[in-house]
Amino acid sequence: MSEETPPLTPPASGRGTETTPLTDRLASAMTLAGPMSVAQFMAAANAHYYASRDPLGTAGDFTTAPEISQMFGELIGLWCADLWDRAGRPDVAWVELGPGRGTLAADALRAMARAGLTPPVHFVETSPVLRVRQAERVPNATWHDAIDTLPTDRALIVVANEFFDALPIRQLVKREQWHERLVACQDTLFLPIAGAALPDSVIPEPLRDAAPGSILEASPDSIAVMRALAARVVAQGGAVLAIDYGYEGPAVGDTLQAVRGHGFANPFDTPGEQDLTAHVDFATLAAAAQGCGGVAWGPVDQRDLLGALGIDARASVLAAASPDRADRILADRNRLMQAMGTLFKALAVTAPGWPAPAAFA
Repeated sequence: MSEETPPLTPPASGRGTETTPLTDRLASAMTLAGPMSVAQFMAAANAHYYASRDPLGTAGDFTTAPEISQMFGELIGLWCADLWDRAGRPDVAWVELGPGRGTLAADALRAMARAGLTPPVHFVETSPVLRVRQAERVPNATWHDAIDTLPTDRALIVVANEFFDALPIRQLVKREQWHERLVACQDTLFLPIAGAALPDSVIPEPLRDAAPGSILEASPDSIAVMRALAARVVAQGGAVLAIDYGYEGPAVGDTLQAVRGHGFANPFDTPGEQDLTAHVDFATLAAAAQGCGGVAWGPVDQRDLLGALGIDARASVLAAASPDRADRILADRNRLMQAMGTLFKALAVTAPGWPAPAAFA
């Protein structure tokens, strides 16, 4: 686990109050204490990045599914409403982790309301910049810095879209032995190096004899967040829906990446000025939830999730209502289902006794 990011805090944990550039602060820290783990570097970089800007849209660095089309948020809202209805319509709170500009929430809440679900809304978000954007779309939300202040008196339906990918990861690199991968600094140039050797016991047995140069990733912060969420829904009722790009591990591969200006960049350049992410190990998240008594479903491809929820029917309705936008609506549908359809996956976790969630049964 990273030493600088509490396990229940989302990636935008900084406040943007430092006047010294992050690059200089990290360089000074490494001069005094030596190289830091990839997890520490990623935590510090993303904390500054998210706290200091709105990274979304054409003027930002990347675009998420809710910003591509209203269909995404609407279908997620219907997924939540359907599960709530079949669970007996209990008192619930709707929670989103890392809600971006609040676009998904606004679209989901509109769809949920049509189905009779109008829950109180809770956002886990610490970026002051993004909280302003979220308040414009969902002014009645309640904001939290961490998961542990969410309501305890009702069931929770939690949505985490492109949240886990921004939590810090550890990287291990194989030479003759496995080593922790660290980040060192020469002047203000940051670069990865191999740290101390690690015992084989910390490496999954099938991967211990991987080829030299192999990278193994783990995200203790992600495991801690999923365990906390699963424990909540087991105790209170409810569900978690996590959507992100990722894989079913364990597996080797270097997935740490940076995005800036809608293009890929060196993840060790200009920390705090670009988005750092890594692919999500859904098998590990599912195991973490099951270890706390949660029922894990999936993962399934985003294409299968949205298809089962009726994206084609919704696209047809929108196109009929706005014929001048029909081509744009179809292009957005195709982007969600084709370009992102298999790269992104969805994992659901429900409380014992809750019904099977739509698209996962």
